[in-house]
Amino acid sequence: MPDERSEKPEAAGSDPGGLERINPPRLSPPRGFSHAVRVTSGTVVFLAGQTALDGEGRIIGGGVVEQFETALGNLLAAARAAGAGPGDLAKLTVFTVDVADYRRHSAAIGQVWKRLVGTAYPAMAVIGVARLWDETALVEIEGIAVVP
Repeated sequence: MPDERSEKPEAAGSDPGGLERINPPRLSPPRGFSHAVRVTSGTVVFLAGQTALDGEGRIIGGGVVEQFETALGNLLAAARAAGAGPGDLAKLTVFTVDVADYRRHSAAIGQVWKRLVGTAYPAMAVIGVARLWDETALVEIEGIAVVP
C-alpha cells in the first residue's frame, strides 16, 4: 500500500487563513467536505455544539433544513466572536436524530451551506444519534476553526 503522505493531493490548496484542504486522488471525490484539513498557521478555536436555539433558548424550525440553518448560523456566530470566519472552519461534526431524513434533505442542506459558508469545505462527519440534549432538536453542529 502506498504511503498516503507521498500521494499528490487533488484540489489541495492553502487558504490565506492557514488551512490546507487535502483530497488524495485514491479516495472517492469528496462532495460537500474535504478528506483532510491541515493547519498551516494560526490559533485553533474549538466550537461547542450548536442546535437551532433562538435567543430565548427555544428550538426553532420544524424540519431538518430549517434547524440546520439556525444551528449553522449559531456556530458561525460563535466562530465570529472568536475571530474566525466561515472559511476558517477546519472540522465539523453534525449530529442528527434521523440520518435518513438528513440524507433526503441533503441537497437543500447543501444550498444552506453554500449560502452561509461558501465552498471551502472542512473535514466533516455526520453521525446519527438517539437524541440530543434539547429533545426537539433534530441536528447539532460542533466544530474546530483556525483563526489566522
